Amino acid sequence: GGSGLPAELVARLKPTAFCGYDGTQARDCEIVALLREGVPVESLATGEEGVVLLDRTPFYAESGGQVGDTGRFQAEAGGVFQVSDTTKVSGVFHGHAGRVHSGVLRVGDRVDAQADAERRRATVLNHSATHLLHAALRQVLGEHVQQKGSLVAPDRLRFDFSHFQALTRQELARIEALVNAEIRRNAEAEVHHMGMQEALDFGALALFGEKYGENVRVLRMGTFSTELCGGTHVSRTGDIGLFKIISEGGVAAGVRRIEAVTGEGAMDVVAQTEERLDEAAALVGGGRGELAERIRQMLERHKRLER
Repeated sequence: GGSGLPAELVARLKPTAFCGYDGTQARDCEIVALLREGVPVESLATGEEGVVLLDRTPFYAESGGQVGDTGRFQAEAGGVFQVSDTTKVSGVFHGHAGRVHSGVLRVGDRVDAQADAERRRATVLNHSATHLLHAALRQVLGEHVQQKGSLVAPDRLRFDFSHFQALTRQELARIEALVNAEIRRNAEAEVHHMGMQEALDFGALALFGEKYGENVRVLRMGTFSTELCGGTHVSRTGDIGLFKIISEGGVAAGVRRIEAVTGEGAMDVVAQTEERLDEAAALVGGGRGELAERIRQMLERHKRLER
């Protein structure tokens, strides 16, 4: 979807009302504009690609690192629109990009909007986990740690932060353990709406370079993490289930990147790791427990043979 709308449209339309914090479904939304190749049109026919703007939507538009929702619209008049991405258009509108699956969509049509709930649920776990990760990094590495960017997708999370050297295995283990302890503590994720100054006094972490309005949304998880955030989150930290770091590396001078998985994705990683261990253990003819010792013996024998 293009990043801007024609000025006359912007002047005529009210900003999209986002009603997706409480769910992924909204009935009886009105199509207020349709775009084809960035140009306003009155209708989109079967097979045509375009962008749909609604008066209100449960679809999250990509921002703050969290990917946009996908899903479908079912129009009362019969048209079906498959949404492949949701982005912010001209700053205040949610642009639903995709194609008409069947029928015709017209400006003024009423639709039932349904975002992919499974995908959103998985994304939400990763988003809440990035907040816990941020807090854990500051605790383990120090207050100089600042978020430099993040990606929150259904299958994983990526978190970039300022730090001047590679993390040791011990540091990574401590960070992972801290996050998982918070998950088990199962604190409620409370959302507060307040003025910017009030939020900073409340101890909220503001992300450098982000644009915040006068009124902000603060997400607080127990006593562990308090951050400004417009994203969608779990209702309790326990929903995340399990947090597993899969990689850590440098991306630029003084910037490190951690990739991690949560929930079912974390369980999958554990299962794959165990499978590989079993495979390796079978190759050297022992159980998992003896794997390291067997390999050590083999390497020594190999060295002796070479000599």
